[in-house]
Amino acid sequence: MRRYRFIQADVFTDVAFGGNPVAVFPDAEGLSDSEMQQIAREMNLSETAFVLPPTDPRANVRVRFFTPSAELPFAGHPTIGTHVVLAHLGRYTISGPVTRIWQQVGVGTLPVDLITDGSGRTTRAVMTQGEARHGGIYEDRAKLAQALGLSKADLHPDLPAQVFSTGLPGLIIPLQSLDAIQRVRLNVGVFNEVCRTMGVTGAEVFTLETLDRAHHAHVRNFDPLIGVFEDPATGSMAGALGAYLLAHGVVEYGYESSTTYLVIEQGFEMGRPSLIEVEVDVVQGVITEVRVGGQVVIVIEGELMLE
Repeated sequence: MRRYRFIQADVFTDVAFGGNPVAVFPDAEGLSDSEMQQIAREMNLSETAFVLPPTDPRANVRVRFFTPSAELPFAGHPTIGTHVVLAHLGRYTISGPVTRIWQQVGVGTLPVDLITDGSGRTTRAVMTQGEARHGGIYEDRAKLAQALGLSKADLHPDLPAQVFSTGLPGLIIPLQSLDAIQRVRLNVGVFNEVCRTMGVTGAEVFTLETLDRAHHAHVRNFDPLIGVFEDPATGSMAGALGAYLLAHGVVEYGYESSTTYLVIEQGFEMGRPSLIEVEVDVVQGVITEVRVGGQVVIVIEGELMLE
């Protein structure tokens, strides 16, 4: 009987049962690709993370991410959760209030900063994401509204539905109001058709009207093509949304050199409130780096047994 320890953590929250849960297998060496996929299906969370020895000498660890139905090259909340869990297990030498480690993932080797609190515990992490890229605009507003179960009047009149990526591409869809985003009822067939047309697996639906006026956007994220109907906190797309908001002039920034700080709220419609912090660096009008961070709460420890 092979035994694999796992730890489940809630990410982008400071309380248990908020945020987005991730199951982390800190010693996944020996598991096959198919076993990782089966385990992710068994855990039935939006993502499960498997920690392996790196093949890149620059990296501390290699991490693979699986949804219940597919492997992802990059993921947000699983990255944050994985490295706080590994710090909790003593896998890193923590030095000072910020300790930088490097993770090897499907899109390359990227830094993650571990943040300690006043007592020396690591409860937060900030991940540097991939290069900010934009893609095509979806022009058929009637079909877009149909996909979301809304009317065309619910779509934002001035901002486009456009593909953006900081590692994992998604379609970003702006709506007029909180009322509209709370009324979203996916027509899954049409929604998936829209996503396939744009070459993505899901969409980040947002409005600039927020529950807390101190926040910058209210978000819902849907990925039924990869087995995640709705996600309570999506770090990968939060970074892409930050880039989108700056690129379309929704958020002002300094041209020469500046860092813009955003807070995105998500998961409230699912009863799992989440707050995602986004930092976007701009130099001479060009986005040079996007970082996403948040808090983590460890909630479950267990063991998986395989014959």
